[in-house]
Amino acid sequence: MCELLGMSANVPTDICFSFKGLRERGGRTGPHRDGWGVAFYQNKGVCTFKDPMPSHESEVARLVSDYPIKSTAVVAHIRQANRGRIGLENTHPFTRELWGRYWTYAHNGQLKDHKSLPTARFTPVGTTDSEHAFCYLLSELDKRFPNKPQNRRQAFKFICNQMDNLRQMGVFNMLLSDGEYLLAYCTTKLHWITRRAPFGQARLSDIDVDIDFASETTPNDVVTVIATEPLTCNEQWHKMQPGQWQLFRRGEVISP
Repeated sequence: MCELLGMSANVPTDICFSFKGLRERGGRTGPHRDGWGVAFYQNKGVCTFKDPMPSHESEVARLVSDYPIKSTAVVAHIRQANRGRIGLENTHPFTRELWGRYWTYAHNGQLKDHKSLPTARFTPVGTTDSEHAFCYLLSELDKRFPNKPQNRRQAFKFICNQMDNLRQMGVFNMLLSDGEYLLAYCTTKLHWITRRAPFGQARLSDIDVDIDFASETTPNDVVTVIATEPLTCNEQWHKMQPGQWQLFRRGEVISP
């Protein structure tokens, strides 16, 4: 299986601390050696870094973990391949355009009979069940809303209904963002934590690194981090249940 990492914040925030922990799981403390990727949203633009190497060994991953790229929405992934060869075309996260916005997606799990899912104009580039499912979701969304809905929460509510169908095909833990909203969907394993004032210290589980968030933030900051497994060992994370989803905007939990 793979591991996911996401962030939603009300102010541009870097994810260096969390990514340092995730990076260790890509070949050192975890078996996820088959590539990694991370997408940072800045307004409507998205900057993506990918590498088919293990993140623990990747110089690009080291750069990302040390360079404070500021963003309000982040989607990241480390891969343990089960469908599709190891290569950039099969490395998450995947991004497509819809309604003049970039949508970015990462998946943890495995789906049966994924090729039976129609994808319309959203043709997969690689050969993973993950990307195929992403193209399917966007095609269904495009079919349901030929024109951009006035309230994009309607779109995310529709997506949640479609993901209940995908859940029947296998394991489907997923992160999806359009740069403003970040959707997390769980079938087996996903956790999240929201940090706000008063901020405290946090310590990573996979490497001897800690941080005092009080010295890195303002009292008005709200930052939510989503991960397959909790990344810190001294904080209380929320564990999601099978079939549960959470929608985040500017760091806060909201409902479609």
